[in-house]
Amino acid sequence: MEGVDAWLVWLIIAGVLAGAEIVSVDLVLIMFAGGAAAAAAAAAAGAPASVQVLVAIVVSTGLLVGVRPVAKRHMVAPTSVDNTAALVGREAVVLEAVSAHGGMVKLNGGQWSARAFDQRQLIAAGSTVTVMEINGATAVVWDGP
Repeated sequence: MEGVDAWLVWLIIAGVLAGAEIVSVDLVLIMFAGGAAAAAAAAAAGAPASVQVLVAIVVSTGLLVGVRPVAKRHMVAPTSVDNTAALVGREAVVLEAVSAHGGMVKLNGGQWSARAFDQRQLIAAGSTVTVMEINGATAVVWDGP
């Protein structure tokens, strides 16, 4: 490579691959970028071109096989229940009588508007109920065994 140091070429290749990874977000190109960066280090150390290419291949393969699977697992968002879904199945205390048309319960330390799950129920204040679902900002509750 006349006029340009090999380490600089490898470094540019690494930068281009890393930039392309931003678009792909598949963690393949960044592993190749790591191989190119390792080849840049080998070139800076004075290694011949064949060794630089070998270093790029070995490091890229090692990153693809060893690092990428672990990194992909960390990229996947853990499945978690959102805040309101976590309240389903919990117990609440009726503060104001609950019917099909409304009422008030104490749930998870706060006051919630509520309505009865069973349209025929009228649940007295002081009763302990089970949250069957959350509908917007209203807890749908059931007073049963």
